[in-house]
Amino acid sequence: MKKTGQIVLFRFPRTDLEEGKLRPALLLAKIPGEYDDWLICMISSQTRHYVAGFDELIQENDEDFVQSGLKVTSVIRIGRLAVVSGDILLGAIGEISFERLRRVKQTLAHWLSSP
Repeated sequence: MKKTGQIVLFRFPRTDLEEGKLRPALLLAKIPGEYDDWLICMISSQTRHYVAGFDELIQENDEDFVQSGLKVTSVIRIGRLAVVSGDILLGAIGEISFERLRRVKQTLAHWLSSP
C-alpha cells in the first residue's frame, strides 16, 4: 500500500519515450479523485545538484537514513516534481521521517506561494 513519505522506485521515462533507469522518488501526496495518481519528488545520489536552502539532503548519518532504504547520501530534489500513475511505481524501499516530510512539504508550499 502506497503512502505519503514513502520512497518508491519507478522507471523515469526518458525524453525520447524509451524506458528509463530505475530511480527513487518520494511520494508527496495522492492526487484527489478516483485515479491512483501521485505527486512525487525525484531523489538523486548526484549531490552536486543539491540546492542549499531548498532541496533536502539525506545523509548516511541521519536518523532516518536506514529506514529510507537509500544506499548512499542523496538529495530530495524539491523542484523536480511529477504526477505519475500509481501502477508505474514498482514498490517502496523505505520511508523518511515525519519531520523530514514536513520540511519538504513546507519548503514546497513556501516556494509555490512566493510571488
